[in-house]
Amino acid sequence: MVPSATILSVLALVSPAAAFAPHGVARQATATAPSSSSLSMATWSDSKAVKEYQEFLESGEQEITLKEDGPSIILVSPNEADLEFNELNPLAQALMHMGNGDDIILSPYQPLPEYLGELSEYPIYLTLPPQEIEPFLDNLDEAYQERQMDFCFFAGGFQYGNIEDILKERGYCRDAMTQIVISGMELGEHGIRDLAVSLGTDTVGQEKWAGECAACGKWNGAIAKRLARYEVRCSTDFYRDWRRKMWERNALDAVMNLVGSVRVDPTTLADVASYYEEEVSDMLWEISGKLRGWKAITLLYGFEERIFGFCERQNSQQCAIVDEWYPYIWGNGVFTESEKYLEYLHYAKSEIGLLQSVDLPPMKDPLDVSKIMRSGNMRADGVV
Repeated sequence: MVPSATILSVLALVSPAAAFAPHGVARQATATAPSSSSLSMATWSDSKAVKEYQEFLESGEQEITLKEDGPSIILVSPNEADLEFNELNPLAQALMHMGNGDDIILSPYQPLPEYLGELSEYPIYLTLPPQEIEPFLDNLDEAYQERQMDFCFFAGGFQYGNIEDILKERGYCRDAMTQIVISGMELGEHGIRDLAVSLGTDTVGQEKWAGECAACGKWNGAIAKRLARYEVRCSTDFYRDWRRKMWERNALDAVMNLVGSVRVDPTTLADVASYYEEEVSDMLWEISGKLRGWKAITLLYGFEERIFGFCERQNSQQCAIVDEWYPYIWGNGVFTESEKYLEYLHYAKSEIGLLQSVDLPPMKDPLDVSKIMRSGNMRADGVV
């Protein structure tokens, strides 16, 4: 089910080797769940998240300082370090293609240069998959330890998913650390293409966008300007707002692909948005409530419109579930706290034959196959 490594489309969600990013959504009010939603935990249970937000408010910062794009280090897997350009992972190819020709490709275990050109500081883009990020961060040599604030991490899609837990355990989730949702760009035979979708204008006449890239931290301006060079939209945000967008993207990746993958016939993201709205909405609102309780996050207002609006335009993107990506897309503990979402995971494993190598969290009640997937516009068997 994994497409060619020449196609890079994080928002596409078809391939473990596909992933990318676009541009900014204006600051919006936070979403409020329907009255039927209930929270089973205290809203502000994540004391660290609350503390970071309070520190930001006390700092008095109102604007983000944007650094210029310049020569950068692009870290690739050790087995890629000696490959030709067109054999590198798609993100590394795209970053180099959008640069100025002065970037350097390194493996995580090659020494860092003291200077790039005349610059003593520069971005270090980690295009490693999540499975390789953990051992890299746990075995940094002195040179890399001194450059930790220049690390740039990617999130979104089947190439990077959600690595917040990996980073948080090691102290990398904070305002100054650069993180990028890179799932709104495609690298294919026609070159680099922005996948962001316009949803018209809001009540004050500003254009609304779905599926954009987003960046936060020290080097957010550098990556945004690099993407803008190829007309790829990328917002530059403070960490708290970026985090909301990252979780929204993760919810899209997880829920839309899960609902579409348990159907009898191949199903696209557009099919899910068109025919299974009720099922998807129920899961999204349950997850939204769990995020407030577990992570002190409230998704930005209009998240449903953006998720459905983006997916409605993805007619060729088949829904998929890949076992090795379960921990980074479907398996987050916040998501599996949703009863309906967990039911679908168990249905996918027991009835469809997916996730056979994954140990799912137990359900509170036995799976009732006669009830699941009957609440959308169509049933699992395609009958209206």
